[in-house]
Amino acid sequence: MGLFSFLKGQFIEVIEWLDDSGSMVYRFPVYDNAIKMGAKLIVRESQAAIFVNEGQIADVYGPGTYTLSTQNMPLLTALKSWPHAFNSPFKADVFFVSTANFTNLKWGTTNPVIMRDAEFGMVRLRGFGSYSIRVTDPAVFLRELFGTKSDFTTDQISGFLKSIIVTGISDLISESRIPVADLAASYEELSVSAAQRLQPHLQAMGLSLTLLRIENLSLPEEVERMIDRKSSMNIAGNLDQYMKYQTAEAIREAANNPDSGAAGTGAGLGAGMAMGQMMSQMMNRMAEPQAPAGDQRHAAGNGQASSGTGSSNSSSGPATGKKFCSECGERLAENAKFCSSCGTKV
Repeated sequence: MGLFSFLKGQFIEVIEWLDDSGSMVYRFPVYDNAIKMGAKLIVRESQAAIFVNEGQIADVYGPGTYTLSTQNMPLLTALKSWPHAFNSPFKADVFFVSTANFTNLKWGTTNPVIMRDAEFGMVRLRGFGSYSIRVTDPAVFLRELFGTKSDFTTDQISGFLKSIIVTGISDLISESRIPVADLAASYEELSVSAAQRLQPHLQAMGLSLTLLRIENLSLPEEVERMIDRKSSMNIAGNLDQYMKYQTAEAIREAANNPDSGAAGTGAGLGAGMAMGQMMSQMMNRMAEPQAPAGDQRHAAGNGQASSGTGSSNSSSGPATGKKFCSECGERLAENAKFCSSCGTKV
């Protein structure tokens, strides 16, 4: 075999990419080998092949099988100024771009997003979810994001895409003015709106956002504890219902703890009923109208005077005046001129 036959054997005759790595872009290794004119190019479904000449994008091929010639490589032929009947090996960079759907990619807030809420005021929100993308314009994607790398995966752009998604969702939630307490009921609507808002940003890079999901938007733990405490207070607002709840809880705990026996059940019920009665009495006292202090003293004085008069009248001895102090109600000593308790003149 001569030297020409050896060199001819090194020409690349089949160009294809069997994707099993999950890469978005794969650079076919033709650095030291020349591509034979008439070689076979195989582009599978969910793939696109791009020929690049000295950094300039030339021809783009969709799914199918091609026999390379000047007829089906018009741009590359023009860039290299080949004659019409060119039949020699040539060199070019060949990139395969996956147009499949890349799913279950994650996004999340690195730092809390500060937002204004009508009920809670200034709050800090954290959120996370998932999204899916696919390459819709391989030439634009290759030019805008890929560069001259030999391999490209979603991990290499996940941070960049995550920042775009978080910014878009944060703006959307702030502008929607949905109360924090109602956000969970609007995840689906917010996801659809966020995808529509982010689509133009990704299209400029040759990508399409095929799915976006908001899985959770949460407040800091200390704020959530305050909300739980407020909810508990609202539930306990109905004292009658609260007493019944406490009684039911005591019965349940006794049933779950057989060692306590009937004594434990009785103690729990007694405590619950006593608490309920005490609260009921306090509420009744607060509901009663209060008479002015002067009227109370006047009524007490009249009552005491009447009592004193009655006592005097019923007494078998001579009348000795008031038996009780009209100011403090203390019993007076016989023939006393001043109350020994408060000093009021009788």
